[in-house]
Amino acid sequence: MSTDMPERDAEGYLVEPGDWNEDVAKALAREEDIDLSDDHWDTIRFMRDYYDEHQVIPDARFVIKHLTESVGKDAQKKLFVLYPYGYVKQACKIAGMRRPRAWSTG
Repeated sequence: MSTDMPERDAEGYLVEPGDWNEDVAKALAREEDIDLSDDHWDTIRFMRDYYDEHQVIPDARFVIKHLTESVGKDAQKKLFVLYPYGYVKQACKIAGMRRPRAWSTG
């Protein structure tokens, strides 16, 4: 792991989402065994923009709605193809979000 990795909690989520950048995302994705594709970056950028605008982590349904614009009715399935171990476990972590407290890890 790079010495430039920002502080993380015990589960590997960033302590401060403002410390996130694309290099951090790449390192976190490597830890999750995910090779970031354009579709991954699309969801990550959507999540970051949503967070910047609303100061809350977007629920998976917002990301699915966003994906529907590009992949249609298979958006929910696509989200789980992109992040096979779950939206919170992988997408939120790679996008530099704090661990959502009220959500399950799935």
